[in-house]
Amino acid sequence: MRRQEFSVHEEQEVIEFLSGMSFGFLGTVNEFGSPRVTPLNFVYDQGCFYFHGSRVGEKMNHMRSHDQVSFTVADEYALIPSYFSDPTLACPATAYFKSVTVSGKVEVVDDLEEKGRTFTLFMKKLQPEGGFDPIDPVDPRYASRLRGVAIMKIITTHLSAKFKFGQNLSESAMDKVITGLEHRGRERDQETIEHMKKYCPHMQ
Repeated sequence: MRRQEFSVHEEQEVIEFLSGMSFGFLGTVNEFGSPRVTPLNFVYDQGCFYFHGSRVGEKMNHMRSHDQVSFTVADEYALIPSYFSDPTLACPATAYFKSVTVSGKVEVVDDLEEKGRTFTLFMKKLQPEGGFDPIDPVDPRYASRLRGVAIMKIITTHLSAKFKFGQNLSESAMDKVITGLEHRGRERDQETIEHMKKYCPHMQ
């Protein structure tokens, strides 16, 4: 059963999360209903998820058979050991994370202008320091490559976002987890504490 306290409904928060992520998992099925999950890089723009690859292969065959797909992006912030909350009971062990899952129709992008814009977004995300010429479809160095590569986009019909940072905890239980994170001091523990304070109702 989905816990509503973890659901995120603010569009800007979802966009900011997706803008900071570069990797997700594409779910497809073939003509016989066999599933496949493919890890790949992506960009999110104007409500659509874009990814690229070869025009041939199992992934493309799946999408030709069924144009309905799913896509998931997730980022784990911290593992929360049970002893933060209870000295002996295993049940409180969990993880805090952000995730977005969508379903929708996948389409081939043929328009070279859209392809050029999409690859520019990929480069800004994966190579933000620059060091490349603008991706212009009329530039002969890019034109043939843009025609040769497949770019797909998912037109989203359903999106759900889940940001889990202890929203279901009582105030005393949350204090214990925060104290545990402060003492542990791993790379993302302080960031996790900040998110707990942001998303938990009694911390606001």
